[in-house]
Amino acid sequence: MGAKRAAWAATVLLVLWVRPPAAAQIIEFESGGLHYQTQTKGGVTVMFAALPVVIREFTVIQVAISNGSNRVWTFRPQDFKYLPDGGSANAGSEARAVVNDFMQNGGREDVIKLVTAYENGLYGMSALRSTNGYEQRRQSVMAEMTSSKFKAAAAASAIVLVPTKLKPGESTDGAVFFLTRGQHIGAGKLLVEAGPSVYSFPTERTPAHASSR
Repeated sequence: MGAKRAAWAATVLLVLWVRPPAAAQIIEFESGGLHYQTQTKGGVTVMFAALPVVIREFTVIQVAISNGSNRVWTFRPQDFKYLPDGGSANAGSEARAVVNDFMQNGGREDVIKLVTAYENGLYGMSALRSTNGYEQRRQSVMAEMTSSKFKAAAAASAIVLVPTKLKPGESTDGAVFFLTRGQHIGAGKLLVEAGPSVYSFPTERTPAHASSR
């Protein structure tokens, strides 16, 4: 009888070892008028929502990342890739490129649209408390700004997700900008290479009435 139990236990251990782990669940919720999706893998949690604005050639998503692992990880906007159905992957624009675009072409109307949409979503999530996010960057940028000429670029630099190293227990939030020729994000996937894992979120078409070009 003992031999049978030992064999059964060995079989169970073998099944558990070869069986792939269950796919991490995607949790969806509404907050601040935005539809969020969040997923945790390897202790790293990624959350995003498409903002209902198009700023010239950019469509924008709001993202938040929390590092619950025991390692330091670096996160960049280029790690986010939008893959539309029937189209090719579109990586998030580098933070420097976004800020330069706002420096050269941004106007007051662009700033108002961007800041309003981002803050409506951010402040609607009472549970989100970034240790290195938009609020900290905004205070730093506004303290250094001396000319109204740079308001658009300053707003973009505070909102855009910049390359960030997160220690265990730290978190950040920011906006990722995709060059989509003025089109909203539609049906497809958002692929994210964050920390030790790759995330895949389904995307849906942003309501047309939300356009703010």
